[in-house]
Amino acid sequence: MSATHRPEAKGWCPGAYRPMMSGDGLVVRVRPTCARLTADQVVGLCEVADALGNGVIDLTSRANLQIRGVSEDNHAEVLQRLAALDLLRDDPALESRRNILISPFWQDGDITFRIAQELTARLGELPELPAKVGFAIDTGSAPVFRNNSADFRLEHTPSGELLVLADGMARGHVVDADTAVDALIEMAHWFETHRGAARRMAPVMMGQTRLPIAWQATLNAAPAPKLAPGPHDMGAIYGAAFGQLDASRLSALVSATGATALRVTPWRLFLLEEAEMADTSDFITRADDPLFHIDACPGAPRCNTATVDTRQLAQDVAGRIKGPLHISGCAKGCARPRKTQTTLVGRDGKFDLVRNGLPWDEPVQTGLSPDTLLDIIGDI
Repeated sequence: MSATHRPEAKGWCPGAYRPMMSGDGLVVRVRPTCARLTADQVVGLCEVADALGNGVIDLTSRANLQIRGVSEDNHAEVLQRLAALDLLRDDPALESRRNILISPFWQDGDITFRIAQELTARLGELPELPAKVGFAIDTGSAPVFRNNSADFRLEHTPSGELLVLADGMARGHVVDADTAVDALIEMAHWFETHRGAARRMAPVMMGQTRLPIAWQATLNAAPAPKLAPGPHDMGAIYGAAFGQLDASRLSALVSATGATALRVTPWRLFLLEEAEMADTSDFITRADDPLFHIDACPGAPRCNTATVDTRQLAQDVAGRIKGPLHISGCAKGCARPRKTQTTLVGRDGKFDLVRNGLPWDEPVQTGLSPDTLLDIIGDI
C-alpha cells in the first residue's frame, strides 16, 4: 500500500569524473571492468582510499565500488591514480554509460565475458540515456539479477537459449551470441524514442506504450537461489555489513588469503578468487549473521539528507529483531527501494515505522526516539 510517491533524489549516481558531494566529502565511483579487480588493483584502490579519502569504500547495489571522503583538492589525484591502476576509462561520457551488471561467475572467454566485453566496447553506439539506466548480462545457468536494477536484460531461457528482455517483462526475444549486443542497443534506442518523461524502462512498460510483439515471444527462466557468504568453487565469498568496506582491512584480507582477484556483486558480497575462507571478524562469513539481513544507508552525518545515524542503530539492534530490517536515513530509501517486512525511516531526528512496505509509504508509528528504540525493537 503506497500512500505517497518516492521523494525525488536531489543528487545523482556519482561517477569518477563527476563525483557527488556527501556529508563526509566527495563520493567517487569506480566501475571495474566485468566487475573484477586483480589483487594488485584491490590493494592499489585501498591505498587510494586511505591516502586520499577517509579509508571507507562502498560496495554498491550496482556492483561498483565508491571511495568516500575525498576532498575537492584531492579529486584530480584520485583520477590519476585510478587511471594508473587501469580502473578508469579515458572518455568521461563513456565512463558514465558503463552501468553493466555481469553475472559474477563468468569464466574467461565464456559467453557472459564475451558479451560484456562487446557491450563495453560499443557503448558509443548507445543514445543519450538517463543517468541511472543500466544493463544486466545475466547469462549464468539461471538469472541472478531479478531483484536488481537494470533496464535491458540478457538471460537464458529454460531451454538454454539467449533472451533479450525489457525490465518488468517476463517474456523477451531469442537471440544468439553474435546478435545479443545488437539487440540490447536496439532496445535502448527504442526506449529513448518512446520513453517520454520516464527515466527508466519499467515505468514505460507499465504505461500505455507497448514493445513490438516480436520482443515478447519467449518466457524467461526461474531465478537462481540467493548467494550467501561461504566457500565457493571459485574461492571464498565474504559479506560487507551495509556494503561498507574498510580499505586497510580489505587489503589485509586479500593479502592474507592469497586471493588472485576480487569480484564485486550487487548484494553486499564479494568473491575472492582462489582463496580459502579466513577466520575474520572484519567481514561477514556466515549467512545467518544478523548484519547480513539489515539494510542501512550511510545516514547522518555521512549523508546531507539524513537526520539520523542509521548504521549505529543497525549495529545496536542486530540480532534483536526477527526478519529483514531496513533502516533508512530518509524516505528516499536508497539502501533498499523495495518493500521490506520492517522499515525504520528517519525524519527530523526520529524514526517512523513502516510495515511490509516502501520507505515512503504511510507509517504505522511515527516519532520513535533512537534512545527508546533499543528498548522496544524486539516488539516492533
